[in-house]
Amino acid sequence: MKVSFVVAVYQNEGAISKTFEKIRGVFADQLAAHAYEVIFVDDGSTDGSLAEIRQLCAADPNVKGLTFTRNFGQMAAMLAGFKEASGDAVINISADLQDPVTLIPQMVDQWLAGSEIVICHRIEREDSWLAKTYSRMAYGMLRMAIPQMPAGGFDFVLMDRRVMDEFNAIDVRHRFFQGDLLWTGYRTSFIPYERQKRTIGKSQYNFAKKLKNFLDAMLDASYLPIRFISLVGLVTSALGVLYSLSIVFAWMRGDTPFNGWAPIMIAILLVGGLIMVMLGVVGEYVWRINEEVRKRPNYVIRDRL
Repeated sequence: MKVSFVVAVYQNEGAISKTFEKIRGVFADQLAAHAYEVIFVDDGSTDGSLAEIRQLCAADPNVKGLTFTRNFGQMAAMLAGFKEASGDAVINISADLQDPVTLIPQMVDQWLAGSEIVICHRIEREDSWLAKTYSRMAYGMLRMAIPQMPAGGFDFVLMDRRVMDEFNAIDVRHRFFQGDLLWTGYRTSFIPYERQKRTIGKSQYNFAKKLKNFLDAMLDASYLPIRFISLVGLVTSALGVLYSLSIVFAWMRGDTPFNGWAPIMIAILLVGGLIMVMLGVVGEYVWRINEEVRKRPNYVIRDRL
């Protein structure tokens, strides 16, 4: 059996070689009966990451490399690696040494035992308080739409060849890796672990990228925003009807329901605010439809190493 590893790389100089050495060590020791390949996808790094990948490719025939013309994002790098992977199973692993390679033998064992997807999910992470809080909030909302989503999310995962082919066949621009993978419905097993603290380099996954990933998840893998709009519309309409009835009763009693412009202004502002929020969410969907119609690729490959 052959296992492919896909490693998205962006500004990971110094960690790439260490990641590869750890993977190679596992196969030399515990998984000697299996073949492996490691595909590094350089997502437009400006440090020494590409040079490090070139050195590994020249030194070991089990290493492949892809380079992008610019930074297209982590998801694009993963997609490119998945399409290049030729193994019977494919493992997505980070290049920052935060995913413990010691779990790889257990992942392979569960795959050989019949699991088509093996997910290593984070039960704890050695990150800042703010990062942990954001993660809990984001995945808490996502679990409302995708109940089988682990509470801490996941990226470190093994996929059977059949699953990988099905995943690669999904042809949309804004991909949500976790949602698309769980959507396939293949037999899945879970391995909990504590995400390790990054010791080399600095994370490039800033708040803007996290927010973009969250929006991709909510808008592409969930109907919650549309259902939220419908719910708000129904509640607003119901309140409007009740208020209209109260005005009718006030008129029948000879009362004047509006004594000045303040109530009118408040009503206009509230309703206007709701309309703007709804238009913003609808606009997100319209933009994504536009992106799909344009059919631009998720990435552009400069070289294959």
